[in-house]
Amino acid sequence: MHYTGTIWRPPYEAGSLLIQVTAGCTHHRCKFCTLYDDLPFRFRLSPMEEVEADLLEAQMELRGIDEARLKLGGLERRPQVGRVFLVGANPFALAFAKLEKIARLVRQYFPECRTIGCFARVTDVARKSREELAELSRLGYDGISIGVETGDDQALAFMDKGYPASEIVTQAGRLDQAGIRYFFMYLAGLSGEGKGEEGAAKSAAIFNQTRPQLIGSSMLTVWPGSRLHQEMEAGNWREESEREKLRELRALVAGLEIPTRFATLGASNAVWAEGKLPQEKARVLSALDDALATQKEESLRLYRETLPHL
Repeated sequence: MHYTGTIWRPPYEAGSLLIQVTAGCTHHRCKFCTLYDDLPFRFRLSPMEEVEADLLEAQMELRGIDEARLKLGGLERRPQVGRVFLVGANPFALAFAKLEKIARLVRQYFPECRTIGCFARVTDVARKSREELAELSRLGYDGISIGVETGDDQALAFMDKGYPASEIVTQAGRLDQAGIRYFFMYLAGLSGEGKGEEGAAKSAAIFNQTRPQLIGSSMLTVWPGSRLHQEMEAGNWREESEREKLRELRALVAGLEIPTRFATLGASNAVWAEGKLPQEKARVLSALDDALATQKEESLRLYRETLPHL
């Protein structure tokens, strides 16, 4: 398989077939991000020959399981591929024609595949016409993971995300119209010291105008070498404490009024909280309250400082 650098996927895509179609990020300017710094280039489109070769390899591996191996593995039938996740920071940035060709290749090798997911930036959606989004939905693109990070305009601008909070609402609405479901990725801590709960309230107000299937929250870890770390050293930005990040998450959940699922996702979170909103909001808030009542800043900070990797 043609995988380049560290391969990132959301935890909920663990059962998906991972196919690389891009490497790196088209934006590559977010001050907090170091995820693709191990690549010698900013962004690269995988040649379609590589994409097809990987689909063929996956097909041969999965379809080539003989009866003896099925019995030894305790399987009743050959594995099916119900979902493909396209690897890269934001494959949804690809031109419609390329996304269309990839979808047709996926169906050629795995006719049973129901949906195709990938990471996307808000700006990637903006570049697609209404007709293109509708056709991508028909081709199976669904469950797109969007790193919105926050709905705080000041934080978005400082972190160089490349769009205002209002654009989150606009582009989410266009996905709704096309019938493409989406997941939001939130990053607690972006508003900075003393502004966490305020940023969460602004984010909830933005998210309440959208229809994400999931709001998955990570916690900001400022890595040496990032532009954000340089801003901290220059005295231009101060990090929230770990307990303030927890209070921020509580404020976010408390402010959400839409039906969705909330979960703290990934290793960056020292505290687990998950539930369906609004039905299980009280349980999610209780988990965060328990953490605030029992977790000291020192232990939470130790977790952050000894985190080897996201």
